[in-house]
Amino acid sequence: MGLKEIVVISGKGGTGKTSIVGSFAYLASETVLTDCDVDAADLHLLLKPKIKEENVFYGGKKAFIHETKCSECGLCQEMCRFGAIEDFKVETIFCEGCHFCYYLCPEEAVEMKDEASGHWFISETGYGSLIHARLGVAAENSGKLVATVRQKAREVAWEKEARYILTDGPPGIGCPVIASITGADLALVITEPSVSGFHDLERVVNVTKHFNIPSLVCINKYDLHPGKSREIEEYCARENIQIGSRISFDSQVIESLLEGKPLVEFSEGTAAQEIKSLWQEILDTINKREAGKSD
Repeated sequence: MGLKEIVVISGKGGTGKTSIVGSFAYLASETVLTDCDVDAADLHLLLKPKIKEENVFYGGKKAFIHETKCSECGLCQEMCRFGAIEDFKVETIFCEGCHFCYYLCPEEAVEMKDEASGHWFISETGYGSLIHARLGVAAENSGKLVATVRQKAREVAWEKEARYILTDGPPGIGCPVIASITGADLALVITEPSVSGFHDLERVVNVTKHFNIPSLVCINKYDLHPGKSREIEEYCARENIQIGSRISFDSQVIESLLEGKPLVEFSEGTAAQEIKSLWQEILDTINKREAGKSD
């Protein structure tokens, strides 16, 4: 079996996705870890990585006006629809990098310069290599940064001859999510038994179906609202989506986070055992799919 990529996503934030990924990191072997929630990365807070390599991410370009070439005709300032040019200087926070002023300038005084939008890192943790990133404040192109993180994770995985890439994906259904799941072998969708949890589960499942990504659904804290959990299970049955092990509410999750340890390392309680079962189900699902392809 070749390298397999497992992405853990959720339709909304706060479902416990990162805590579950942290436990998977403890349970897994021959695995490279990635955090693709580049807008609000937090897996490193749990796994305490030591940064080995730091790189600048250039997400796009911003306009720059060379004073020595500028004739101050005012054309760029008049035509910029974003109001990014004032007194013949570019306010980069407003510049959208559209290149309009670059093509418009009769003096060729405008240059489009690469804009540093964040950083990405290759780190080591007690559970394996971690590839993660941090997008700058108000910076864009998070999807492009996610793609960079995933590519570097694959390079590290091939170098280390890893069997799995385990990714903590972003919540929602936007560009970063699409960039995280495209081409993955399995998407584990974490939801919770609430009205918003159910609604956002439907949205993210539609995304995985659109991109033909096999998915497995896990209801976290399912026992807090058994009725809503049953609704989610009935929905998954109608949509022919596999339900993985359900995870109970457990106050030891908070205690483990305060101790800075994955739950399965900190506890032998009910939720920890259910996460262990869920990880085994993920491996079994991948192995069955691989066996089906070879038949």
